Amino acid sequence: MLAENKLTVLKDLVKQYSRDEIIWTKGYLAGILAQTEITPTLEIPTTVVIKPTIVYGTETGNSKKLASQLQALLKKNKIQSKAVDAFQYPIEKLENEAFLIVIMSTQGEGDPPQNAIKFFDNLSNSSVNLSKTQFAVLGLGDSSYPLFCRAGEAIDEQLKRLGAQPAVAFQKADVDYVQTAELWFNELLAAIQHSGKTVIPQKKNIESTATAKKTYTGIISHKVVLNDMGSNKTTYHIEIATEEELSYEPGDAIGFYPKNNKDEIAEIILFFDENCEKERLFDKNIRGLSEKSLDTFSKLFGIEITEEKADLLDILKKYTKPEVVSFDEVLTLLHPIAPRLYSISSALEAHEGEVHVTVNLNAFQVDGIIKTGLCSQFLADLEKDTKIEFYIHKNQNFKLPEDDKDIILIGPGTGIAPFRSFLAHRDATGAEGKNWLFFGEQHFVSDFYYQTEIQEWLSTGVLTQLDTAFSRDQKEKIYVQDRIRQKAGEFNEWLENGASIYICGQKNPMSSDVEQTIIEVISTERNISIEEAKQVLDDLETTGKYQKDVY
Repeated sequence: MLAENKLTVLKDLVKQYSRDEIIWTKGYLAGILAQTEITPTLEIPTTVVIKPTIVYGTETGNSKKLASQLQALLKKNKIQSKAVDAFQYPIEKLENEAFLIVIMSTQGEGDPPQNAIKFFDNLSNSSVNLSKTQFAVLGLGDSSYPLFCRAGEAIDEQLKRLGAQPAVAFQKADVDYVQTAELWFNELLAAIQHSGKTVIPQKKNIESTATAKKTYTGIISHKVVLNDMGSNKTTYHIEIATEEELSYEPGDAIGFYPKNNKDEIAEIILFFDENCEKERLFDKNIRGLSEKSLDTFSKLFGIEITEEKADLLDILKKYTKPEVVSFDEVLTLLHPIAPRLYSISSALEAHEGEVHVTVNLNAFQVDGIIKTGLCSQFLADLEKDTKIEFYIHKNQNFKLPEDDKDIILIGPGTGIAPFRSFLAHRDATGAEGKNWLFFGEQHFVSDFYYQTEIQEWLSTGVLTQLDTAFSRDQKEKIYVQDRIRQKAGEFNEWLENGASIYICGQKNPMSSDVEQTIIEVISTERNISIEEAKQVLDDLETTGKYQKDVY
């Protein structure tokens, strides 16, 4: 826009111009304007010929899900890649990889997940030259645990040892990994697109978006055994009340730091100087020591410990501890007790100021001696009004869809826990989506957890459909997957109408068997191949419509 005085001068000049002079002036001014403009330089896209291989190791499916998301991002940017389960990856192909991406979760004492143990061992024992290979490693874990993302970190170290070149820096991702992974993916994409050029990995990791875990203090306000007389199991429903403002959603978990049993510690102390500080053992992991930990004790004791897993007390009883080995030396080999997570079985909308948990007392035999799980026994021993500390573990990968969407819940045993939360939430909020529950246990009479509430939800319409499988109530055992197979047509119809599937409970064999059954149902009902049905389920998982919380 011209200033008033300049506009007046221009008008006076134009009045004096002929038509041809005005046209010439217009062209002249356009030429001057063109000279002052910056002509953008069009970057001619180059085809990326590199084809990355994505290897994932997972216990709960998160690494697999991220591998699929990364593959989709690369495809969108016209980069071909392949994703493969670590268990199926042929290690002999490693030296032929131009660009290797590893997404690895961490289990137990810094170990890789079960499906990646072979890959990890082969990599550790390899001497192949990877100087022509670029790589990137994303580690998934939980910062509450002592050896956070150690498995991913170890793979990063092994690849460097073999001469592979890091394209981007090793990245740790906490439980709330979504944003961290997205940022890392974008950085990785840029590195792949510039592959062949000099890429300097970032020295500083992308900051994790996980927030610090708040520790709450509550009291045991109610505790009851859910099983009736004659049951083979002992399953507790425990309610914890707190005056602090709670923040959790259906699908989240509660974390506890259990303490060691004082009687067990007293027995351990008998093998040492009675004046040693036994209090230092209460927070140390003395149960189910891994093969890796037992190897360190073998070296310390100067003996060969043959067990793959054992408690410290059992080792002290079975093997002779050299007199020179001190309490402090043993203590240095023990890791802190890792927190234990349990699915929350309450909903804030229905249970204000409370958090509920469903705990099966884990009992098993070792050499004819009955033992119990550390945390399940710790919680079972707590009396009413006892104080307890806990934290909330946010689980963004096990969440309800919108209120008007249908859901299929498959939760045998204590796998019912989060679905009690789901249904209580939907009941309290008036959600309109339909809900179908599959529940299973051993006996109807003694093991139908939350029966009264479930039947109430069924009668009020909150629960649209209920199918139960009590495996020991008849000659031939019946499981939840058998009920799914019996309702194959309706099950597939729900899926085709947009329902989401949720599975909670033991990974093996339950969730594996259920997943295989769902694939078979999709294949049969849609008249497609098993491979095509697997792809349907994979697509549901990628879009968040198939979620698992298995252990």
